[in-house]
Amino acid sequence: MGIDVDLILKIAGVGIVIAFLHTVLDQMGRKEYAQWVTLLGFIYILFMVASIVSDLFQKIKDVFLFRG
Repeated sequence: MGIDVDLILKIAGVGIVIAFLHTVLDQMGRKEYAQWVTLLGFIYILFMVASIVSDLFQKIKDVFLFRG
């Protein structure tokens, strides 16, 4: 029942690393790279969340016995 804590910690860890890299690159004057790192991190986390949502919809289908 519920989401694995491991997945939540992975998302938080990726967020912290991306925030750190963004700050370092921004301080170095590499704003374009900082924006790309942030965008790629966001996309990576978005795919992780999409897998959670996919599992949720599969469980809803199983509960209501939808086949297809």
